[in-house]
Amino acid sequence: MIKFGTGGWRSFIGEEFTADNVRIVSQAIANLMIEQGHGDKEFCVGYDRRFLSDKASKWLSSVLAANGITVKLIDHAVPTPTVMFVVKEQNMPYGACITASHNPYDYNGIKLFTEGGRDATEEVTEDLEAGIAKLTIADVKEIDFEAAVEAGKIEIIRPMNDFVDSILNYLDVPAIRNANLRVLVDPMHGVAKNALQTVLSTARCQVDVINDNHDTSFGGRLPSPYAHTLTELSSLVVERKYDIGIGSDGDGDRLGIIDEHGRYIHPNEVLALLYYYLLQYKGQKGSVVRNLCTTHLLDKIAEDFGEKCFEVPVGFKHISSGMEADNSLLGGESSGGLTLRGHIKGKDGVFASAVLVEMICVTGKKLSELLDEIFGKYGTFATAEGNCAFKASRKDELWKTIYEDKALPEFAGKEIEKVSYADGAKVYFTDNSWVVARFSGTEPLLRIFAEDSDMEKAEVLVKTFKDFLAI
Repeated sequence: MIKFGTGGWRSFIGEEFTADNVRIVSQAIANLMIEQGHGDKEFCVGYDRRFLSDKASKWLSSVLAANGITVKLIDHAVPTPTVMFVVKEQNMPYGACITASHNPYDYNGIKLFTEGGRDATEEVTEDLEAGIAKLTIADVKEIDFEAAVEAGKIEIIRPMNDFVDSILNYLDVPAIRNANLRVLVDPMHGVAKNALQTVLSTARCQVDVINDNHDTSFGGRLPSPYAHTLTELSSLVVERKYDIGIGSDGDGDRLGIIDEHGRYIHPNEVLALLYYYLLQYKGQKGSVVRNLCTTHLLDKIAEDFGEKCFEVPVGFKHISSGMEADNSLLGGESSGGLTLRGHIKGKDGVFASAVLVEMICVTGKKLSELLDEIFGKYGTFATAEGNCAFKASRKDELWKTIYEDKALPEFAGKEIEKVSYADGAKVYFTDNSWVVARFSGTEPLLRIFAEDSDMEKAEVLVKTFKDFLAI
């Protein structure tokens, strides 16, 4: 069964991610577009640096072209947000990127985007899955790739300049130019380097880059910018006295930040920094949207400025919908994905990183100083996370415990205010702490997140849930 989770279809290369399956998915996309009356519209295809990504982009393009759909193919590896940008700017009904984002190197997949440059909704992916289930490889139409290019059915495009210019047009470039900032970038062997380096160098930052060669094993690391995967970046920022270190995941839509002291800035803190900066220093107005696993510090900041904070299920498509409903200023998630009003409606690590650089330059304050300012006003918020692998034979049992029986552990010293089952089980306590357990939509894991006033307390909440579920 080919399933689209919270971030697209992702599967092991050679098992589910095969040439035949990519072609079947492509045929289902073509059928869906034709059924919706979009058969005469254009479709953007991009890809990242993973094994088979470039080839899979041609498989997808060839099938779409054989079905009469004009394909705009980006012929080099690009950040996923670049594809979303093209879909938005050229008013396309759909686009896709061949990527498994931050998953391990032996995964690949397809992210599907819809009008406006946003992640496909559950309604769209459910329709797509239903169409996939009816197809076999014998149902697939395909045209030779080179013949399709020659016939104009597949057009090669290079939108990087426009994508970079859209970011520069948002930024206070004079403020950045006058600050002489020193930036170290770790794209983690992914695709963010060219776009991010171009943006920051154009604004006259001194930019150095590590781990930028093409390596489909991502240097043996998980291509996800967390504290334990950015240790080299952290050390070099301190050793060589950079103002900020910027890490990016494999497809460039999420970020990981290191401050001037080499400390990893949690994505929750990044969201708080940006929202506070836009409200306090830029004088902007607007609500914020976060998913249920993301810090409630955003709620405190919003309340202080007379704004609202909206909680949505996990999946950036829910962030995008929430932002659109209230014309929100910022939306983001604790895994490092975010976007701002006026940009694409999906997450963009390149854009977010550039705005963080602007923040340092406009305020004249270091990252650590700005965080101290926020914590001084709103108190400390510490987030703990547990990713729990489990045997496939236990999934039904765990699902029943969490979603059907709605059984919960005893949380010593905590008074429960309410429990939500909108996406997993989230327990809200009267002291403003919380814990949530939910199944991952991209990997075979149960994820447990908790937030409290310090890390030790948050970790106790995670451990209590883990012990209760015996995982």
